[in-house]
Amino acid sequence: MKRMAVLTSGGDGPGLNPCIRAVTRMALQLGASVVGVRRGYAGLIAGEVVELDRRSVGGIMGQGGTFLGTARCPEFRTEKGQREALRTLNRLGAEGLVVIGGNGSLTGALQLHRMGFPVVGIPATIDNDVSCTDIAVGVDTALNTILDAIDRIKDTASSHQRAFLIETMGRNSGYLALVSGLAGGAELALIPEYETSMEEVTRVIENSYVRGKAHCIIIVAEGWKPGTRALVDYLKQREDELGFEIRLTVLGHIQRGGKPLAFDRLLATRMGAAAARALVGGQHGVMIGWNDNRCEPVPLEEAVACQKELSLELRELAAIMEL
Repeated sequence: MKRMAVLTSGGDGPGLNPCIRAVTRMALQLGASVVGVRRGYAGLIAGEVVELDRRSVGGIMGQGGTFLGTARCPEFRTEKGQREALRTLNRLGAEGLVVIGGNGSLTGALQLHRMGFPVVGIPATIDNDVSCTDIAVGVDTALNTILDAIDRIKDTASSHQRAFLIETMGRNSGYLALVSGLAGGAELALIPEYETSMEEVTRVIENSYVRGKAHCIIIVAEGWKPGTRALVDYLKQREDELGFEIRLTVLGHIQRGGKPLAFDRLLATRMGAAAARALVGGQHGVMIGWNDNRCEPVPLEEAVACQKELSLELRELAAIMEL
């Protein structure tokens, strides 16, 4: 393979730039030129590209987000959009494509593979919900951002004797909420995968107050039902019996931003280099997973077949630590 393309698609997160850098520099080392696609699949359809060399990807290791840009692209889900994407790749002379993103982006990569174009995927999503990989690019940094917020909020919660609800990202996956709650010493984590009634939340807050705690921290994944706002309204009406005043902090997109930490920089670099080696070596239709502390190519079809299930062990451990 003498020429490949690379794009970042879907939600952004820490570690995308180190990943692009690794793909580019490994490909160049192996004798292949690289073109970067701006704005993900949308940019691929529109033909928005930039030539990449060692110099153009220099100095980006510590930058958050993606310098290539990213976007959602409903058009790529259509046959017409996919044909336009292939047309752009062929016009550029690209013989392969590296797709960096989450489940939706990797599903798009699989579609291109089924149309006969060589593709390798790299899992990059702070939700950590991609199958066939222990962890995805961006997860560790996002978790540390949440933990920093929990620690800071715990300080003020203790000072004012309050209960705080902290909402994390995670529409369909409770990984961030569960793991940050476990690592941050929260009293409870509410996640989409498990039902927790408002009455149960009330009992947790009441018990924390009765046991003499100076605060109560509850982590809520944005996808938990009936939802954070409904829970706040419910608890606000019961503040007198709870003992604590209720406050809400929505962390929002700060979880996606910020420079990647050491683990994500190394993970992204190793995955990016492995993806470039796979393409140049003629291996495609795979995702580079991180399993047993090493990069491992796994079929894209398996990786996107279903959302990764939340670890039962983590859930059981969190339940014990919350007591």
